[in-house]
Amino acid sequence: MNGRVRAALFQGPEFGGDVSSNLDAVTAAAERASDAGASILVTPEMSTTGYDIGDLVRLRAEPASGPIFSRLAAVAARTGVAVVYGYPELGENGVYNSVRVIGADGNALANYRKTHLFGDLDRGHFEPGDDPVVQFEVEGLTCGVLTCYDVEFPEAVRAHADAGTQWLVVPTGLMVPFDIVATHVVPARAYESQLFVTYVNRCGTETDLQYCGLTCAIAPDGTELARAGRGEETLVVDIDSHDLARSREINTHLVDRRFDLYSLDRKGTR
Repeated sequence: MNGRVRAALFQGPEFGGDVSSNLDAVTAAAERASDAGASILVTPEMSTTGYDIGDLVRLRAEPASGPIFSRLAAVAARTGVAVVYGYPELGENGVYNSVRVIGADGNALANYRKTHLFGDLDRGHFEPGDDPVVQFEVEGLTCGVLTCYDVEFPEAVRAHADAGTQWLVVPTGLMVPFDIVATHVVPARAYESQLFVTYVNRCGTETDLQYCGLTCAIAPDGTELARAGRGEETLVVDIDSHDLARSREINTHLVDRRFDLYSLDRKGTR
């Protein structure tokens, strides 16, 4: 598919307060995105409820099409901006660390449940998702979703590349001292799997966590399209499938793979 998208990436404040305040912050970011000519807004992991909020996770959890969805669907329809947000999803087997995508018309486009859970913070509150590749379409681009720790597994990103994802959207809650993920791992993932990656982090403090910011947009050739600092900031970037095609002509990692060498069992032997 050929397409071009202008995206707004909101590196927001701690998002740890009440849900209404968090939704106000996302709403304001959507309005800024519209003013900047963006067609989609990406916000951080658990942006609507807070992330390190302890037992409030279960109290704030709701179904995929619950009140949070309804509020932001109205915002998307009013501003004409698609919205990507994080929330605790009340599902059939418990609570999931989920990302919901709403189209510019206010209709649901995708829902992704984080598959790789990080430490006690995740495992103490969430069930892992089982669907590794969730995609949606925006302005002719095939987009995929991962959440935070997921992107640190090359297999997860490569699965998206193999499934046709052109732009990988990664809401995250990266904290100090793991800056290396934002500065080195994410650019490597974009280059080795030949796709755009936007890694949208939080900033500020929440309970005992200090978020490191450093939201970024990386092109398939490893070029840094935009990089935030440590504080609240909104980046606006253009994602163009023609740039992806040109990069893949030069950087042929995907087609040069030796699949005949990769048929290993779980013990690493042929």
